[in-house]
Amino acid sequence: MATHMFDAKGLKCPQPTLKLTTLVISLKPGDILDVVADCPTFEADVKGWCSRMKKVLISIKEVEGGAKRAQIKV
Repeated sequence: MATHMFDAKGLKCPQPTLKLTTLVISLKPGDILDVVADCPTFEADVKGWCSRMKKVLISIKEVEGGAKRAQIKV
């Protein structure tokens, strides 16, 4: 199991979740994807994305500058 980082700060929704869709193709089941985004709808978007894509949202929390960090198990 590996952890992968993706900095989506500065991307406007729905770009962060669209990028996640392309990123998960290259990951192995069980890998962790750590995503940081500052889009105002990112939290709701990533929750919906995880549900649709059948991925596990481990956590989502606020970090510096009002951005959100989501940890997703692929």
